[in-house]
Amino acid sequence: MKILVCVKRVIDYNVKIRVRSDKTGVEKDNVKMSMNPFDEIAVEEAVKMKENGIVKEIVVVSIGTEASKETIRSGLAMGADRGIHVNSDEDLEPLNVSKILMKVVENEKPDIVLMGKQAIDDDSNQTGQMLAALSGFSQATFASKIEKVDNFLNVTREIDGGLETLKVALPCIVTTDLRLNEPRYASLPNIMKARQKKIDSIDITTLGLNLTRRLSVIEVNDPPERKAGIMVKDIDELMEKLTNEAKVI
Repeated sequence: MKILVCVKRVIDYNVKIRVRSDKTGVEKDNVKMSMNPFDEIAVEEAVKMKENGIVKEIVVVSIGTEASKETIRSGLAMGADRGIHVNSDEDLEPLNVSKILMKVVENEKPDIVLMGKQAIDDDSNQTGQMLAALSGFSQATFASKIEKVDNFLNVTREIDGGLETLKVALPCIVTTDLRLNEPRYASLPNIMKARQKKIDSIDITTLGLNLTRRLSVIEVNDPPERKAGIMVKDIDELMEKLTNEAKVI
């Protein structure tokens, strides 16, 4: 079995985001970048499945500039076998990302496609579902537990009010949630080994796809600043403000 894991290079989750002065987006120059945390969980799950003898090969794919190879190397250091880099300088919307991944799926013919449920830079939560529609693969989203049973995956997912378990036929696409696992730290020997692993490069222009944008960002703004709280003298004043000002009682 082969697993294809899709990863994205995003601004590190510890970095304080700054909006550009022209409000067209966020500052990315001289900002620490890393693998999308949800995708990191997907890589960890793929490595665990390989360690358990369920799969034989893990392929990591990323779409973006030359710097995206660093993100692929991170996946290789965690335990993936090889990488695929689709070179693009464009800021791609989810539908176009899904079209590109569909070409990779056609070439690689994986049994399972894993990816994070969403990227923390745009929170679209669309790529996995769109790829499932384009490929005709089974899909399970927001996975918090994955088990292989015969030629199926039993995927437990979190829903409002509880858990739901799906039996998904292979090939399939699974998007991962935070509670699925805790990603490992890559050891120094594995980081060194990752440098020797193969990364195939694909020029986006050779795929013959119509990547016309259908979405455009009108404006990006900082969230409104929170107002400072006030001190109250006693319970009576607190109740009065909750009743008359906040109107929550």
